[in-house]
Amino acid sequence: MSFTPPHNTFKSRLSALARKFGLAERGRHQIFQRASQLRLPFAPIPGIKPSICWNSDPQLHRLVELPRGALSGPVQEDKSDAHALLINLIKKEEVQLPKFDLRTIDGLSNCTDTQAAFASLEALASSEGCRKIRIISYKDLVRTLSLAVPGYLTGDCITLRQASWMGGRIYWAGEQNNDALACAIAYMRLRELEITLPATLHRYQLCSQGLLALQQNYYVVAIPKPAWTAPEFMELLLDTGLPYARLSLITSDASSEILMLPKHSADSSALGEGLITAGAADVVAYLLNLNMR
Repeated sequence: MSFTPPHNTFKSRLSALARKFGLAERGRHQIFQRASQLRLPFAPIPGIKPSICWNSDPQLHRLVELPRGALSGPVQEDKSDAHALLINLIKKEEVQLPKFDLRTIDGLSNCTDTQAAFASLEALASSEGCRKIRIISYKDLVRTLSLAVPGYLTGDCITLRQASWMGGRIYWAGEQNNDALACAIAYMRLRELEITLPATLHRYQLCSQGLLALQQNYYVVAIPKPAWTAPEFMELLLDTGLPYARLSLITSDASSEILMLPKHSADSSALGEGLITAGAADVVAYLLNLNMR
């Protein structure tokens, strides 16, 4: 019967751990190297363009009520963890305004593509589509305003929206007669006519604590749609069995999606670092920049 000295057993275990650790380190390094050398159509996230349309990009207000099913991925726990962070990125509050000056409205919630191209309500009011609306007298103003705000004459409360990342613009939440509202507001501004109504203002703001939590826990990158059929990318994502969650980009651009890679996984971190090195847009950096606006 042979006997192995205790110190030899201890040394062999240390050697095994060292080999295992070395293999893991080499594996993570390989993931980073392969990811950083990917040649995919990466593109920056578009900047915010001045628009009178509430649903212009980025549509971050959608995160407040993001459905759990909006995220995809192989493991439910990973998707739940990512969802919990995303819904805390935006803080929403409701403010009651007893007397709101309608002239300060500078945006619309439900725009057509044509209307969304304008940078101000005055520009929309001067467009070809608004030529049929004529406001010459105060009576014309009341008639036009009543078309856009049916409860105007009875002093009904209106609903407004505002988002910190959209420059503080106040958006009307009504769903009809955008042209009439634009013409009425442009006329009131021109003639310096103050008309007030009670209003409920929904304010949306990027939450600094939520952003910090996201930055500490995830790499979040924008991945172009062609990547999901590119073998070299899918092998990195799937063959290593690393945790991830996937979400459609919160913009009207359907050419990219968000990939969320938890930093508690060394393999996921290596993939995130590699993708950013390869040119993938860093969504967390983008949001941090928006929060400084």
